[in-house]
Amino acid sequence: MSYLRFDKTLMINLEESLPREILRANRSGAYHCTTIVDCNTRKYHGLLVIPVPELGDENHVLLSSLDETVIQHGAEFNLGLHKYQGDNYCPRGHKYIREFDCENVPITTYRVGGVVLTKEKIFVHFENRILIKYTLVDAHSATTLRFRPLLAFRSVRNYTHENPYASQEYQEVENGIKTCMYPGYPELFMQLNKKADFHFEPCWYKGIEYTKEQERGYDFNEDLYVPGYFEVNIKKGESIVFSAGTTEFETANLKDTFEQEAYDRTPRDSFFHCLKNSAHQFHNKQGDRHYILAGYPWFKCRARDMFVSLPGLTLAIDEIDEFESAMETAQEAILDYINDRPLGCKIYEIDDPDVLLWAIWALQQYANATSPEQCKEKYGSLLKDIIEFIRKGKHDNLFLHENGLLYANGTEKAITWMNATANGYPVTPRSGYIVEVNSLWYNALRFVAELFKDETKDHSFFTDSLEELAEKAAKSFIEIFMNEHGYLMDYVNEQTADLSVRPNMIFTLAFEYSPLDKSQKKRILDFATRELLTPKGLRSLSPKSFGYNPNYVGPQIQRDYAYHQGTAWPWLMGFYLEAYLRIYGSSGVSFVERQLIGFEEEMTQHCIGSLPELFDGNPPFKGRGAVSFAMNVALILHILKLLARYY
Repeated sequence: MSYLRFDKTLMINLEESLPREILRANRSGAYHCTTIVDCNTRKYHGLLVIPVPELGDENHVLLSSLDETVIQHGAEFNLGLHKYQGDNYCPRGHKYIREFDCENVPITTYRVGGVVLTKEKIFVHFENRILIKYTLVDAHSATTLRFRPLLAFRSVRNYTHENPYASQEYQEVENGIKTCMYPGYPELFMQLNKKADFHFEPCWYKGIEYTKEQERGYDFNEDLYVPGYFEVNIKKGESIVFSAGTTEFETANLKDTFEQEAYDRTPRDSFFHCLKNSAHQFHNKQGDRHYILAGYPWFKCRARDMFVSLPGLTLAIDEIDEFESAMETAQEAILDYINDRPLGCKIYEIDDPDVLLWAIWALQQYANATSPEQCKEKYGSLLKDIIEFIRKGKHDNLFLHENGLLYANGTEKAITWMNATANGYPVTPRSGYIVEVNSLWYNALRFVAELFKDETKDHSFFTDSLEELAEKAAKSFIEIFMNEHGYLMDYVNEQTADLSVRPNMIFTLAFEYSPLDKSQKKRILDFATRELLTPKGLRSLSPKSFGYNPNYVGPQIQRDYAYHQGTAWPWLMGFYLEAYLRIYGSSGVSFVERQLIGFEEEMTQHCIGSLPELFDGNPPFKGRGAVSFAMNVALILHILKLLARYY
């Protein structure tokens, strides 16, 4: 039985099928995303969603969907599905679905009377092209397929509506047409692998609604332009391939291309393989630049997310070359930043105070996966540059104090991963000595000092000074962050010692170098287990702390106030479980394995085969936010890699 298979009962029940989404990406910024019944429920959904650099940084929906119709004896059976006002779904093609399987490539099986038709979708790697293969498995009489494309040609942030400016012009190309609705957009080529008749019949499908946007308090309806439809006859046993892309394709090669792309896919036949496939989708290669997207469908490349995610997305699945490729782009951005040059690549938020420290942590994971010598040879100069940049006070918002700790101002602007804002101010204004920033700092000092400990006499002063600074920081860390209740303060400044029980203290336990002894670590871990642990990750705030708000629902401002006030995050669970293994070793393996069950369950929920951005902090711990989130996938892969050492 397939690992990711859904039967008729689930598929025709829209309450069950519409919340389940599917994502495929081409590793260069473009993607296809919709629900498993091919009914778009977000403005970000579409069959072909691509970056258009000439129009800015956002992705753009070119082809929103493709409605298929099976025709026999003059009777038409439309397989499409769209939501309209008043909870009306039309044409309700989901009722013909008999099975959906996405272990290898997404394949939907329809049964219409005596017709059995399968639909398989492939997003071509490193090309803005989606291929859809239709196979007539069974039919007792002559059968025709009709394809009606619904076009948007708009940013994922906006909507399109009927207007007089949309071009209705098209030109015939081999076995299809090309068209472009607005200036500045690339042409869309729609072709089939055999001769098809195109009937020019322009119209607008008006008032299509997106329920996910409605839930989030946004506008939620748009009109989509249909230029006409393709018709092609199909025989029993025959396969027809439809291509939509931004360049013309040699149609005689469509079948072979589909089969080759399908052959190259790793089957999603296990928890690990689902996460490995998901990891690949965050890679975004643009020319000689290699970015890591923070998530789908709306995130770009954010520096912190990139460094936290990179080891899990690459090293944990033995793809060291991919780590090095992405780090080459990241290193360029870091050097531009610390040398006060304009950034030459599109990595955002690199100036946040903790980002350079996370970069060092990522390089530490590289050293562990390869060797300290290889890391020093390849990135030693970068590590020194970062340490000296921070030590010499060159960062605009990271100040090294006499006590050896780092201080940052976060009252006016969110500066850590807890970055939600409301009315222009941080919801969680963490300012002063921030616990994970100083955990990262201590770990960085020890790691870099250890890396260079065998250097020549000329460099001994460098390592000795780092060791001395680390000793001072360790003593100050315990004095400032440890409290009488047995856990760590979240942040401390002149006015506040924040006693909120938050998961940021867990990093101190998980990192390779920690200022805490084993008994202190165990006490803090127990505290986190009691108050923060859920089956879907660590809560961002304890239910016993003031302001607990565990449900990420409602309009934007309501969600902003809940974002880091009790919601659960899987990537935090990754660090929690690493801390657990550091403390308990092999005796903790069974506990870690049990905790992972909650994430394997998600492979058939939300976004199939991936992990969403966050979960509600209270039962039933519903998945929310972005459908696929890089840090979550990465840290669970990281834990699976750590577990493998005990088997």
